[in-house]
Amino acid sequence: MTLKLTFFTFLLVSLFSFNAQAQSTVKASDIMKAMKNGEDIKYSNITVTGTLDFTYMDEKAPDLPRRRSWWRNGGDNTVNELIKSKITFENVVFENDVIAYFHDDRSEYTFTADFEENVVFKNCKFERDAMFKYSEFEREASFAGSTFKDESTFKYAEFSRLADFSNTSFDENAIFKYTKFRDGVNLSSARFERSLDIKYTKVRGDFDINNLYVRWDIDSKYTDINGRKFSKNMLDN
Repeated sequence: MTLKLTFFTFLLVSLFSFNAQAQSTVKASDIMKAMKNGEDIKYSNITVTGTLDFTYMDEKAPDLPRRRSWWRNGGDNTVNELIKSKITFENVVFENDVIAYFHDDRSEYTFTADFEENVVFKNCKFERDAMFKYSEFEREASFAGSTFKDESTFKYAEFSRLADFSNTSFDENAIFKYTKFRDGVNLSSARFERSLDIKYTKVRGDFDINNLYVRWDIDSKYTDINGRKFSKNMLDN
């Protein structure tokens, strides 16, 4: 009886451990399906496998006209996706690319994604590319505490509300060129292991750079901080 009970207990523990391990990994394609169905996205303490593509370019590309057609008809080459779901990731590892921007050299189409609701990537780790070029964030946008291990860009991105990049870490060059922060940006304790490009960037509202660290250089040509030029004297380190 004792032996059977011990074996049964071991079996339950093993099954629980297997399920916990299985649930700790989520396919990016499943997240994309949920967003397509209008569901809010909320995950914590998981690893996302596969490319998380907010543009849905693989789905759209086959139905697009060839480039000579859109030029002839006076159109443009931008294909935009509006994400209406609330996005919340906490302590999530993204093993592959996270894409809200992609330019296809073959078709010459540019795929982008905008976000209508809150977007939160808190304490996340982007192991590969994190591309948010041209993205518009209409509500809360937070990448606080997140690590960008590979290429990342927020070039031409627009943030309607306070953007939170506090305690972030960028291992490669960070690009915020032409970015617009319409209600401030929090870069406190952010760490840039290479260069920070804020050329032509515009900030209106709070500009928190307390304990900001940049190992190489800051390109701040034509940067506009509440109507003033950016000065390295603003840094306190």
